[in-house]
Amino acid sequence: MEKLIITAAICGAEVTKEQNPAVPYTIEEIVREAKSAYDAGASIIHLHVRWDDGTPTQETKRFQEAVDAIRKVCPDVIIQPSTGGAVGMTDLERLASTDIVPTPEFATLDCGTCNFGGDEIFVNTDNTIFNFATIMKERGIKPELEVFDKGMIDIALKADRKGLLVHPLHFDFVLGVQMSATIRDLVFMVGSIPAGSTWTATGLGRNAWHIAAATISMGGHVRVGFEDNLYLEKGILAKSNGEMVEKVVKLAKLLGREIATPNEAREILSIKK
Repeated sequence: MEKLIITAAICGAEVTKEQNPAVPYTIEEIVREAKSAYDAGASIIHLHVRWDDGTPTQETKRFQEAVDAIRKVCPDVIIQPSTGGAVGMTDLERLASTDIVPTPEFATLDCGTCNFGGDEIFVNTDNTIFNFATIMKERGIKPELEVFDKGMIDIALKADRKGLLVHPLHFDFVLGVQMSATIRDLVFMVGSIPAGSTWTATGLGRNAWHIAAATISMGGHVRVGFEDNLYLEKGILAKSNGEMVEKVVKLAKLLGREIATPNEAREILSIKK
């Protein structure tokens, strides 16, 4: 089985310090969390940025500042800007995260509209998805096809049939939001993607650890971090993203998977630095 790639989603756009005081807002805090995850074994930092008061932003200058600061302490890590942004942002606002220098080697591409609970709807029309895929292809950015249910895989494959994606495809299954986070559902999602594709999975909240263990056993890759889950175990808040990455590393060791370095992750994912 190939080595395990660990992605750390270090801050997200919605979680707050009121929920966990270790959630990073400032550049210094973002760097601290990126370094903790990298030192623990993460080869990819999935990056949202905030203003110092915690307000999410997609402003290019803020992303540039964060990326430059992370690079100083984690020079070889893969930095994956989010093009998801936050609920209510426009397409152009969301794509601003990819305008940094040098151009990102990897970025997320959300493949459908998602209900986040209550009245919160994260809108991704077909045209938005195709436009994002076109721009990423033109810029040489590898998209991580972020899917929250089986229908979003089908939309991604529609973009592929239009020639907007480059193989091998890479998917991220986000379970526990719009689709339940069961092993049955994970197996179904894995069986629905093209042969030769790579995949990562994450379980939201209390679903984080059984999805991580199943993913490691099935040969996929794992995403953890404050964006998706704030707890190391029931009732115990994680003190850092690094603590959660350490837990994945321990699970991998028990299940016989070695951990990929950033450059090994690039090779596995067919990413050109």
